[in-house]
This record gives sequence, C-alpha cells and structure tokens, in this order.
Amino acid sequence: MTKKFLRRTWDRYVKLGKGRKKKQKWRRPTGRDNKMREKRKNRPAVVAIGYKGSEKEKRLVVNNLNELKKIKKDEIAVIGNVGKKKKIEIVKVAKEKGIKISNLNLKKFLKDVEKKEKQKEAKKITKKEKVKKRKSKEKKETEKKDSEKVKKREQEEKNESVK
Repeated sequence: MTKKFLRRTWDRYVKLGKGRKKKQKWRRPTGRDNKMREKRKNRPAVVAIGYKGSEKEKRLVVNNLNELKKIKKDEIAVIGNVGKKKKIEIVKVAKEKGIKISNLNLKKFLKDVEKKEKQKEAKKITKKEKVKKRKSKEKKETEKKDSEKVKKREQEEKNESVK
C-alpha cells in the first residue's frame, strides 16, 4: 500500500487529526523555516514523484453492474457512491464472480442485509397479527353492542305489551 502523507502538526492538535482520522489530510508545508519543506532528516516525507503505488494495486471504482462486469476475477474493485439496493446487487454479483471489494466486507455486509430482511418480515407478520387481533376485537365489540341493542328492544317490546 502507498505511504500515508499527513500535514506537519497532525499529531499535536485535534483539529488537524490527532485521534480523528477524518481530519488527517495532506497540506503542503510552506513556512520559511519549515524543516519538512526542506526535507531534512528524521522528518515526515513530503509528497513527491516516486511514491505512486504499483499497477497491481490499482482499484477500479464501480458505480453500477455494467462496470462490475468489465472487471476481471483477480482485479480489486471499490464500490463508489451507490445506494443500498444497487450495492446489494453489486455485492451479490461480485461474490459470484469472485471479485474482491476493498472498501467492503462481503460476508458481513450480506449477513447484515439478510438479518435486516428477516427482521422486516417478522415485523410485517407481527403487524398482520396485530391487525387481525384489532379487527377481531372490534368485531366482538360490535357484536356485543348489537346484542345489547337487541336485548333493549326486546325489553321495550315486553314493557309495551305489558302496558
């Protein structure tokens, strides 16, 4: 893998990346007396020609299935900015073809997707059961009300017949 270049004082300040990977970025040293700019001994390396990674290490960015189909078995792919549905499709095809995806753990991703699908199905089933229970409860209540109305009518008819 290629060398990671970081700005001069990244390990000194939190805002520059101490303990925060997202903030660790390269900035060219420009100060007049900057030892890193002068490329002195025992100082971090400065970005320059010659640090480029090997051709084998090149990764191809994949944004859809057509781009994935162009990749050969031994090449490494990187999934670009893609939504979850397309990502699932791409991962399944990559697993079938035996293509390695560097920015994603295939097994773990597919396992999580399957787990979430099962949970979703279970939720649907529980919702259906809840709806059935609610409907049966409402039905019982309406039957109860109807039976009470019928009883009241019968009592009123008896009272009228007695008078």
